[in-house]
Amino acid sequence: MTMLDRMRQHRSWLKWSLGLVVLSFVIFYIPEFMRSTGADAAAGETIANVAGHEITAGEFRRTYQAQLQAYRASYGGNMSEQLLKQLGIDQQILQSLVDERAALAEAERLGIKASDEEVRQRIFAMPAFQENGNFIGEQRYQQLLRLQRPPLSTSDFEDTIRRTVAVEKLRATVTDWLSVGEKDLEQEYRRRNDKVKLAVVSFTADTFRKDVSATDADVASYFEAHKNDFKVPEKRKIRYLLIDVEAMRAKVNVPPGDIDRAYNNNIEQYTTPEQVRASHILLKTEGKDEAAVKAKIEELLKQARGGADFAELARKNSEDEGSAKNGGDLDFFQRGRMVAEFDQAAFAMQPGQISDPVKTQYGYHIIKLVDKKPATTKTLAEVRQQLSDQLSYERAQAQAADLAHKLEREVSRPVDLDRVARANGLRVQESGLFARDEPIMGLGPAPEATARAFEIKQGEVSGSTRVTRGFVFLTLVAKQDPYIPKLEEVKDRVRDEVIKDKARTLSKQKAVEIAAKLKSAGDFEKAAKAAGLEAKTTELITRDSPIPDLGSAPVVEDAAFKLPVGAVSDAIATDTGSAVVKVLEKKETTPDEWKTAQERFRQELLTDRRNRFFTAYMAKAKQKMKIDVNRETLQRAIG
Repeated sequence: MTMLDRMRQHRSWLKWSLGLVVLSFVIFYIPEFMRSTGADAAAGETIANVAGHEITAGEFRRTYQAQLQAYRASYGGNMSEQLLKQLGIDQQILQSLVDERAALAEAERLGIKASDEEVRQRIFAMPAFQENGNFIGEQRYQQLLRLQRPPLSTSDFEDTIRRTVAVEKLRATVTDWLSVGEKDLEQEYRRRNDKVKLAVVSFTADTFRKDVSATDADVASYFEAHKNDFKVPEKRKIRYLLIDVEAMRAKVNVPPGDIDRAYNNNIEQYTTPEQVRASHILLKTEGKDEAAVKAKIEELLKQARGGADFAELARKNSEDEGSAKNGGDLDFFQRGRMVAEFDQAAFAMQPGQISDPVKTQYGYHIIKLVDKKPATTKTLAEVRQQLSDQLSYERAQAQAADLAHKLEREVSRPVDLDRVARANGLRVQESGLFARDEPIMGLGPAPEATARAFEIKQGEVSGSTRVTRGFVFLTLVAKQDPYIPKLEEVKDRVRDEVIKDKARTLSKQKAVEIAAKLKSAGDFEKAAKAAGLEAKTTELITRDSPIPDLGSAPVVEDAAFKLPVGAVSDAIATDTGSAVVKVLEKKETTPDEWKTAQERFRQELLTDRRNRFFTAYMAKAKQKMKIDVNRETLQRAIG
């Protein structure tokens, strides 16, 4: 984490980290016009039960609304519930909550708990509850929780912290033994940070397709050798009744008064607070002689006010690793994003001014104000259409969810689909055969419906299932077992694979032919041009960077990093063609760079490995847990 990140987080009520349970604790506000639709599941209903630990509809809906508000804060009012659902945020939130409960269940199994004292110390350490380094006191603590919309009780909040601490202790128990050897650590750092600059002559297979052909004998031979590559997976066919949200939306009329009320109730969404853009130079004081640091910052201030280039001074002297490389630029920020002393100084300045030294918990800063933006609020006229669209969609969603909930009591057999369709002005449709990874005709990509189709048996009807277009009830009408097709069924696909394979072979032959000429040439680029080819030059790139015309090509990178500067490779075959490269330049990690980065990278790599280990550990632990998800309650909570 950079110094800038820590500064921005210090005073932010919404920014502390809660590890795995971050999604279950977000302070949020539910707009009035979204508070109650008949479709909402009752807050106490259980959406999921994970080894005895429940996730309620109320908790899910609060977290879901918090995510919606967070996206809107980041991306503007155009971020609607409809778009969130298309992104699958509802499933991600459910999975996060399930993972948290599973971790709690595993901690409980191992006898890991959070004590009252641990909870107290965690709360006392939160910047939101500190003033001048001390806890703000019980009365103000409770007041801050009550100020949230809706208010938070201390018991609910402290239960969340208790869960957080328990999960962190479990993670520590499971992963703290992991370490990284010095050799492996340095090797991985160099693998990620060493760079190479290349001249690349590529031979993409696609350019050779016109030069190859596939006879029937070629196709038959290839098919015999690769039959399993063409295996047709299990497929299913369904009949389904769709409650189409868009069709309902076209009939929704939103009164102007409702739009006015929605605007006034959510004016914060359309208000951009005052912002400033500043650059700074930071000299840290931790572990240093403060008087010497202050003297140095005053000397830098003298240079800055004397006309020296502020950005250059920041690049050479600032110890904020996050902004120094950008000339100290912090971009635009609003009040409350920085620590109090920095905030106060920056917002009191005018563009072009350079501050006196500002002392914060991180050290001494010189601040240069670059720009200032006044607070602005979009007018109702500017957002009326957006609000109308949003409200009409949300009301159509509610109507669709209400109808789906009602029909759940009326649909239990396949014959019921036609009856309820006639009674409600809907229609029953039939899909074609589809595999697990294919769209459903009439519905498009619908993973929830697909999953249901592959779960149920013939003669059964699913409960209401949420899809992008609305809600469906479906029944299985046919299934096709996986099989190896006859050649005639897949002949075109096989022929295309034969042509691809021949084109790759021809590209390799051409690369081998030209590689010999390029290796012996004095000028790589001229030799390539003389052969009717173009040598494209990369920037200094790390491993895993795309290669011109080839995209991701690990085999090319592996070969390039093994060659010395000035060397030309042999022909290198890739999935999409072949290449010959010349190493123009190398930038390898220096001993000083490694020494500076070693401890930071150790923590970064350890954190990554511990996260991956813990994820694998919990995946195995969850296999032994009983996890039940009530899809109908989930759909009502989403609706």
